[in-house]
Amino acid sequence: MDTEIRHLLILQLCGANLSEGVFVGSFLSMSSTAIVVKFLVERNSTNSLHGQVTIGTLIFQDCAVGLLFALLPVLGGSSGLLHGMASMGKLILVLSIYLTVASLLSWSFVPRFLKLMMQISSQTNELYQLAAVAFCLLSAWCSDKLGLSLELGSFVAGVMISTTDFAQHTLDQVEPIRNLFAALFLSGIGMLINVHFLWNHVDILLASVILVIVVKTAVACAVAKAFGYGIRTSFHVGVLLAQIGEFAFVLLSRASNLHLVEGKMYLLLLGTTALSLVTTPLMFKLIPYVMNLGVLLQWFSSESGLQNEEKVGIIEAHNRLH
Repeated sequence: MDTEIRHLLILQLCGANLSEGVFVGSFLSMSSTAIVVKFLVERNSTNSLHGQVTIGTLIFQDCAVGLLFALLPVLGGSSGLLHGMASMGKLILVLSIYLTVASLLSWSFVPRFLKLMMQISSQTNELYQLAAVAFCLLSAWCSDKLGLSLELGSFVAGVMISTTDFAQHTLDQVEPIRNLFAALFLSGIGMLINVHFLWNHVDILLASVILVIVVKTAVACAVAKAFGYGIRTSFHVGVLLAQIGEFAFVLLSRASNLHLVEGKMYLLLLGTTALSLVTTPLMFKLIPYVMNLGVLLQWFSSESGLQNEEKVGIIEAHNRLH
C-alpha cells in the first residue's frame, strides 16, 4: 500500500490524472509470486523468516487482485462510485465463500481424490499427473467464473494439495509440466512486446525499471523494518518483492480495454514489467554477494547473528499475533 501511494504521488506530480495514478500505483505494487516462490524453493528458504514474510505478503497481493479488478470499471469511468463499492463488497463476500469451501475440500475431498488417483495410477504416473493438473485448472476456472482471477484459483489449488500427505509426490510429478507452462508464459509475454517502441525509448524504459526496483526495495525494506524485523531480513524481503508480477499483465490488459491507459503509457508499462521479470533472476543471483559485502562492511550481521535475529523476529511475530 505504501508503494502504491508513492507511485500515485509521483504520477500526480508528473501531471497524470487521479484514476491513472491509482491504477499505475496498484499495478506497480504487484510482485511475482511464481518467480519469488521458485527462488525460495531452490534455495530451501521457504521456512526462513524472510521467506515466510515474503510469501505472506505475496498471498495478500494475490488476494488483492480481485479487488483491483472490481475497482477498474470505476477508475475507467464505466461505472459510478456506488456501483464500484457494491462490486467490491460482493467480491469480498465471494472470496470469503470461495476460501471457506476450499478449506472444507482440503480436508475432506482432496486427500481422498489424490489417494484414489494414486491407487489407480500405481503402474504409471501419467494419470496422476493429468489428475493433478486437471484439479488445478478446475480450481482456476471456478475462481475465474466467480469473478476472482485464474491465478488466485491456481494458487488456492496448490495450497489445498500442500495440506495433504501427497504434497511432495504431487510436486515431483508436476514439476516437468510446471517448467513447460513457465516457458509458455514467458513466450506469451514476448509476443506482447513492441520491440520497435522499446528500442526507441530504451532510456526511459531502463530508468523506469531501475526506479521501480529501487523504490520497491526501499519501501518494502522500510515497512519490514518498521514491523520489528532485522535489517538483513528486511533487505531480503525488499529485494524479493522488487519486481513487477505476472498479475500486472492481466490488470494492464483489462485497463487497456477500459481505455484507462492507452498508447505510449500502455507500451511503457508493458515493457517495464517484462524487463523487470527478465532481470529478476539475475538480481536474485546477486543477493548472496551483496549480503557478503554487507557483512564485510558491517551493514548486516553474520550468519550466527542472522540466526539470533530470525529467532527474535519469530518470537515478536508470534507475540503480535496473540
